[in-house]
Amino acid sequence: MIGLLGFVGLVLGRRFLPARLAIGMAVVWWGLLVAVQSPIFPQPNRAGAILGGSLSAWLMFGAVAVVVAGYWFGLRALRRKVSARRPVDAIDPKAFRPAELERYARHIMLREIGGAGQRKLKDASVLVVGAGGLGSPALLYLAASGVGRIGVIDADVVENSNLQRQVIHTDDRIGMPKVQSAVAALQALNPFVDLRAYNRRLDATTAALIAEYNLILDGTDNFDTRYLVNRLCVAAGKPLIAAAITQWEGQISLYDPARGGPCFECVFPNRPADGMVPTCAEAGVAAPLPGVIGTMMAMEAVKYLTQAGEGLRGRLMIYDGLYSEARVIATKPRADCAACADAPVALAAGHSHAES
Repeated sequence: MIGLLGFVGLVLGRRFLPARLAIGMAVVWWGLLVAVQSPIFPQPNRAGAILGGSLSAWLMFGAVAVVVAGYWFGLRALRRKVSARRPVDAIDPKAFRPAELERYARHIMLREIGGAGQRKLKDASVLVVGAGGLGSPALLYLAASGVGRIGVIDADVVENSNLQRQVIHTDDRIGMPKVQSAVAALQALNPFVDLRAYNRRLDATTAALIAEYNLILDGTDNFDTRYLVNRLCVAAGKPLIAAAITQWEGQISLYDPARGGPCFECVFPNRPADGMVPTCAEAGVAAPLPGVIGTMMAMEAVKYLTQAGEGLRGRLMIYDGLYSEARVIATKPRADCAACADAPVALAAGHSHAES
C-alpha cells in the first residue's frame, strides 16, 4: 500500500515538478518496488512486506502504466501533428471573442440584425468626416455597435465652446486635436474596434481615403466640404450619409447614385447665398440637436451595413426640434446633375450593402 501511494504521489508530482523529472522518479520507484519483491532479496523480506504488493502485482501494474503512458504520449504527438498541419487561415483572425458576443448580444437578438448582421458590422469600415457636433454621437454609436474599422478626419482642435454639444470631447482634452480626442473616447468605449485618426482636412490631396472605406458619413458644417465630399463619393461609387443642423432644425439623407439614388448635389444643386444659411457659430444651436441627428446618422449606417429595414436613399428627413416634428420628402436623381449625371450605376438600386 505504501509503495502504491508513493508511485501515485510521484505521478501527480508532475504538477509541481518538470514532467520528465516526475515521470523518471516514478519509474525509478517502480523499479525499486519490483526489486524488493524479487527472489534476490533474502526471505523473509521485511522491506517487501512494508511496501506491500507482490512481484507479479507490480509487474502487472507496470505493464498497465506503460500502456496508459503510451496512449497519453501518442495522443499528445497526434495533437501536435494536427496543429502543425492546420492551415494558417483555418483560424479566422476576425472571429468574435466571447467578450464581443456578450457585448453585442442585444444586437444579435434583433431579427433584422442577428449574428449575420453583426458579422457584417465587424467586417465593415466607415469614415466619418468631422468630429464635431454630428460626428461625436455618430462615432460613439458606430463604435458601440461594433463597426470593425472606423476612421475620423478633422483638422480642428477641441475648444471650450465645443463642449456644449460635442459630447465625444472632454474638458481635460481642450487643445488636443479632435481626432485624437475622439479616438481616445472610442478606444475607452470599445477596445475591439480598429480606429484610424486623420488629423487633416479632407481635400483633393486626401481623396484616396474615400476609396478605403465602405461607407462615408459627412457631419461637416460648411458647404464647400459638403460638395467636395459628395463629388469624391460619387467618383469612388461610395454611399454617403450626410446631415446638417442649425438652431433647432436638422436634416439627413443617404446619397447613393451608384445604386439608383440621388447625390447631394442632385438635391441641393445650388449653394445658398452668403448669409442665407448661417453656421452654428453664427446662429447658435440647441445642445441636444446634433445628438439627435448624429445618432440618426449612426442608425442609418447600421441599417445600411446590415441591410435592415428601409434606409433614407431617395428620401430626405427633416427634423424640427423646437416643435417636435419630423417629415420625410422624396428625392430623385437629376438627369442634368453636374456631379453624378455621368456616374455609372455599380449595383442594382435595391441592393443596400456596400462593397468592400
